[in-house]
Amino acid sequence: MIQNDTIVALATPNGVGAIAVIRLSGESAIEIADTFFKSIKKGKTLLQQKTHTIHLGHIVHQGIIIDEVLVAVFKNPNSYTGENVVEISCHGSSFIQQEIIQLFLENGCRMADNGEFTMRAFLNGKMDLSQAEAVADVIASNSAASHQMAIQQMRGGITNELKELRAQLLDFAALIELELDFSGEDVEFADRTKFKELVAKITFVLKRLIDSFSFGNAMKNGIPVAIIGEPNVGKSTLLNALLNEEKAIVSDIAGTTRDAIEDEMIIEGVAFRFIDTAGIRDTADVVENIGIKKAYEKAENAQLIIFLIDSSKNKEQRTKIQDEIDKIKKRFPKKRLLVIANKIDTLSSDEVDTLSSQIENLIPLSAKNKTGIESLKNELTALVNIGALSNNETIVTNSRHFEALNNALQAIKSVQQGIDLEISTDLFSIDIRACLQHLGTITGDYDVDKDILGHIFGNFCIGK
Repeated sequence: MIQNDTIVALATPNGVGAIAVIRLSGESAIEIADTFFKSIKKGKTLLQQKTHTIHLGHIVHQGIIIDEVLVAVFKNPNSYTGENVVEISCHGSSFIQQEIIQLFLENGCRMADNGEFTMRAFLNGKMDLSQAEAVADVIASNSAASHQMAIQQMRGGITNELKELRAQLLDFAALIELELDFSGEDVEFADRTKFKELVAKITFVLKRLIDSFSFGNAMKNGIPVAIIGEPNVGKSTLLNALLNEEKAIVSDIAGTTRDAIEDEMIIEGVAFRFIDTAGIRDTADVVENIGIKKAYEKAENAQLIIFLIDSSKNKEQRTKIQDEIDKIKKRFPKKRLLVIANKIDTLSSDEVDTLSSQIENLIPLSAKNKTGIESLKNELTALVNIGALSNNETIVTNSRHFEALNNALQAIKSVQQGIDLEISTDLFSIDIRACLQHLGTITGDYDVDKDILGHIFGNFCIGK
């Protein structure tokens, strides 16, 4: 992407609305806008105005008024991109938008590529690479939790975590390199005890950030919750009750659900993705068996599992329930499990109490009557560890960062191994440089490959 030209794009969504914002950025942005802007208040031109000021006037071409607009002026370096920036708020007519943009395209501007405004902000030092990526996450956030994580990242969350450690590692790297220059003198400039402490500290931080990715990715994309159980226990009815709509077909016929049905809802600011699965049982039906296999796969990939049982079954059948629960726990030992007794509307209150006393942490409800649904929602949010969010801890949500952290961890482990084995300095110095490079790819503190930048910012919308 060329940085010495001026770009223009619509910064608000396409379509008709009350207003639209057209953004220009580049050395000639103010000059080009000034050519066609006629202020209602006579006096200074846009070029003569102070930065961070707004002006009322008209966009005029060949004596014809295209629209009455508000023009915001931001002069370099105090702008989003670090360049001269103009933002024109016009009426939301698609015709007006295109007329103004076309006018600028014909007079010194070119159309901005996806994410080019934010890319210029990165290249001009207004934000690091991780903050730039967080801009896209803020735009895409669909829940309070995902928004909070994106804002924390945009404010330099992971950068602040790694900046000091990386600086300290750079200092030691410089001392190690100095030792190589004096290899024949048998001297040590880097204090090995402090170096070991730093390596241990970096290892701890990297592991914590890597471990946060599973939670962060789920919070960002919706926490997957698999609803499993035998046929006709009310899984589809429960899904409909949670979503408050008829999403899944409900029938007395066993095996109605053959494929997984998914939908998302937000509870207490956290997005949950509920997955209704095929009933689990022994069957000779080939198609149903495929659905059962898929049910287990969905449970394996879920963060939470809801195991639904039918409380209306007779006492003889209920004795097998604990065995079924134990099987699920054994099959998914690392999953958080909620056991729910459905159809309590068929039982007396004493029978419900008895059932609850027999099964630990049982949640009784009636999906049909929507009794106990709020209690289930409270339990779901309680199971989600949102303490990290409340404490503003850094949570990794970006798969590129996750990969870079893993690579950095492997490199620092090699450094640790080299220290323990007392191998030659020049050998583990390679691993130090590798760790620094992997950490640098997160924030962009190294020679960022053009293809990598193109891939990252190509996922942005035009105008941002």
